[in-house]
Amino acid sequence: MSRRAWQSGVVMLAALAATACTTMGSGTGETRGGGPEVHFDWKADGPIKGDMTAFVDGGGTYKGKLFQITSDTRVDDLGPLWAGWRGWGWGAWPFWDAGPEFITHYSGRVVANLTNPDGDHMRCNFRLIHPSAGMAGGGQGKCQLSDGRTIDATFPAA
Repeated sequence: MSRRAWQSGVVMLAALAATACTTMGSGTGETRGGGPEVHFDWKADGPIKGDMTAFVDGGGTYKGKLFQITSDTRVDDLGPLWAGWRGWGWGAWPFWDAGPEFITHYSGRVVANLTNPDGDHMRCNFRLIHPSAGMAGGGQGKCQLSDGRTIDATFPAA
């Protein structure tokens, strides 16, 4: 095998390995009390981090990071989760602060903090059906908009 063919093979294997770890999926949500429907798209580049987008009918697009919480998660790595939520009724969600109780309470779940272009926030908490598979294993939970409205969300297995 020529050196060039070998290098091409290595590059193709590296690209395959990079895409093999990427998983994607979608979900749906309904605002409690008869509000707008929500469509979610997610993409995880590894087992515990990724990106999520929520499309709220008539209410814009929210984007942000998602994190799967495990017993190995460090609170220091979750900084994006609390952006924009100070003063927005943290007491409404138990343990939603940057303390060690957060990791214990949310282990086996995925949490996300999404923002729209106007600076409004949506925080999400999903219980995974198969935590070892991450979001690809499916889940369900809820999101809360910064105005207090709650969205029930479901994610089928990818």
